[in-house]
Amino acid sequence: MLLTISTTHRPATDLGYLLHKNPARGVQSFDLACGRVHVFFPEVSDERCTAALMLDIDPIGLVRGPATIRDYVNDRPYVCSSFMSVAMTKVLRNALRGDCRERPELAKIPIPLTATLAAVPCRGSDTLVDDLFGPLGYEVETAPDEMDPESYHRNVTLRSTKTLSELLTHIYVLLPVVDSRKHYFIGEAELKKLMAHGEGWLEEHPKRSLIVQRYLGHRKSLTAEAFSALERTDEDSGNAEDAEGETAETAAQAERRKNLHEQRLDWIVGKLGDVKAARVVDLGCGEGQLLRRLIGDPQFSEIVGADVSARSLEIATRKLKLRRFKGAERDRIRLVQSSLGYRDPRLAGYDAVAVVEVVEHIDPSRLDMFENTVFGAMGPKTVLLTTPNREYNVRFENLRANGLRHRDHRFEWTREEFRAWAGRVAESYGYAVETAGIGPEDPEVGPPSQAARFTLEPGDPEDGTEPPKTAEAAPTGT
Repeated sequence: MLLTISTTHRPATDLGYLLHKNPARGVQSFDLACGRVHVFFPEVSDERCTAALMLDIDPIGLVRGPATIRDYVNDRPYVCSSFMSVAMTKVLRNALRGDCRERPELAKIPIPLTATLAAVPCRGSDTLVDDLFGPLGYEVETAPDEMDPESYHRNVTLRSTKTLSELLTHIYVLLPVVDSRKHYFIGEAELKKLMAHGEGWLEEHPKRSLIVQRYLGHRKSLTAEAFSALERTDEDSGNAEDAEGETAETAAQAERRKNLHEQRLDWIVGKLGDVKAARVVDLGCGEGQLLRRLIGDPQFSEIVGADVSARSLEIATRKLKLRRFKGAERDRIRLVQSSLGYRDPRLAGYDAVAVVEVVEHIDPSRLDMFENTVFGAMGPKTVLLTTPNREYNVRFENLRANGLRHRDHRFEWTREEFRAWAGRVAESYGYAVETAGIGPEDPEVGPPSQAARFTLEPGDPEDGTEPPKTAEAAPTGT
């Protein structure tokens, strides 16, 4: 399998500095677990320089244990696949990171680059390569293999003016996505690689969902964690865009946003006090802003923070300084990784559950699973839920084109829609419900946020019935 990178930057031989490879050394070879990789420069001049990375796959070496003829005879040695990404990290690691020891300023300069990939297995639509690389600013050309024009293999050419690190990073992530096959174990390490190499471009990519799912081999737990991490716009993401849809916010705007979220937390804590809840779960706890408040109040004897994102839970552990807690104080609070779409016995039977600005991140088609999980399987005495008021969005400047406040919001309810949903859920699961507004009330469009308090109604003592719960539809899992 073959990758070439060319530039017409003057002098073009600077490409050798960027790659940490000397064009005058001839062929440089390196051993990999899957075979042997060779780096050489077929074209070297001040006007144009080309570097080639050729991976010679060892099909016999790849097979361990009993094997069939199919294990040895396939297209893996010849097509550009995830093996090429492995080779890039082995022999182009510094270039991939953007390091250039001899010429550090050179690594930061966008230069004209052309990359070619031979025999890329494009599994999907005819426009897949263009759909993946086009939004990143590449001119994309694909051509069928001359020997087999009917196959799904394509020779791919990418042209753009970028830093070499950007080009290599995009190829490193997207090549396995195009192939939709990975040839090594996919676990937490691959998730971390995707988050690291996707930083700064994956968040806004129109094919983000496809990239995440294919890169992580459609592993549900990993893809869910990746989506959750990409959703968040906290200080760790480096994204200055706020959760209310404003961009390039002023200090005053940031303060207003902060105050609104503080008002949401004030409402939650106040209602928890009203119902005298002692055992509380914060669903979608994120980095622990609500948990921080609850820890300081002796009313709460057991506090659980649940989130699908392991990264968010790690941040919460650090911000809450949980490692400093000892004995009974440490036992009082737990953080658990859990999904809203699955029944989790660890979260059942608590006094109250808080769901702060979470429900709008769920696909409408999966709301019934969320309802079954929270109101059915978990069955708390009280559910406290906040969500944006879509009507108020007209008061935000520079709102997103889709009219929603956050890039991962699947929907946002009007006040009437929210009341209707809350009423239906309350009736279905045997709860009474009260709705309220959070934030300054606008006479035309209402408050910026809205909330609901669901209170479990007791069964009829005359007939011994219990409130209805329909948790059976919620799948078991964590």
